[in-house]
Amino acid sequence: MSSNQQFLQNLYEAFNKGEIETIISVMHPDVKWANGVEGGFVYGRDAVREYWTNQYKVIQVQLETLKFETDENNRNVVTVHQIVRDLQGNLLADATIQQIFTIENSLISLYEIGETQTIQEMIQKTRTPSQLPTTNRSTDIVGA
Repeated sequence: MSSNQQFLQNLYEAFNKGEIETIISVMHPDVKWANGVEGGFVYGRDAVREYWTNQYKVIQVQLETLKFETDENNRNVVTVHQIVRDLQGNLLADATIQQIFTIENSLISLYEIGETQTIQEMIQKTRTPSQLPTTNRSTDIVGA
């Protein structure tokens, strides 16, 4: 396993334990991070911290790494099995996706999602409207 692969594997383990600050500490201060729920990006460490803090209030995401690759642009492409549950443990989404990291000077500068479907879209495919998590604001649901 390469040093970047081990670096990312450690981050996935920290994410699954909810250790947000461990991951934030290895991000570039101006990181550009994909919003897995609503699409688009959040910018900077504080925005990523808020994004995950809100996420943990409404959903649980577990990520299992399946494959590590490096693409032609020297980005780290990680294929993961993603399981999303509500806070009561009910399965909302179960998918295999690609997560793409640009690492510069040992810091994550960019995180992208290879699969264009948001978590919210995946959940809607598997649940009826009455089974979807509800919030008062669109910013209340925030994903991996």
